[in-house]
Amino acid sequence: MAQLRRSGEDYLEAILIVFNRRGEVRSVDVAREMQVSKPSVSRAMGLLRDGGFIRIDDDGFITFTEAGKMVADSIYEKHVVLSDWLINLGVDKDTADGDAHRLEHEISGESFDRLKQHIEKCMACETKDCLPGAQE
Repeated sequence: MAQLRRSGEDYLEAILIVFNRRGEVRSVDVAREMQVSKPSVSRAMGLLRDGGFIRIDDDGFITFTEAGKMVADSIYEKHVVLSDWLINLGVDKDTADGDAHRLEHEISGESFDRLKQHIEKCMACETKDCLPGAQE
């Protein structure tokens, strides 16, 4: 299994988003979603296929391998949790999405898991006034 760079994670996330919206994915759909050129997507799809993250059938439809689906789900979950958290803190949606996009690639699994647990705990408390370091 090849090591993924940030751009590879972005492509896997875009494939997942398109698949969730349409039920099928081709390179042209990924290009539209990411607003990049078709040649850029073609190169990326080749690298993801060679790395064992996706399959491309004879009709050009893209599907995940088990490993690719795991990475895409992980990146997408980070994006959604971080973006929603920032929006709930009062950050506007566009800024929250941009910040979440940067953070999803940089945050460690351990830190993300702890942050997610904290957010879930805060959302469950009646006052919704949980702050880092607050008594639990």
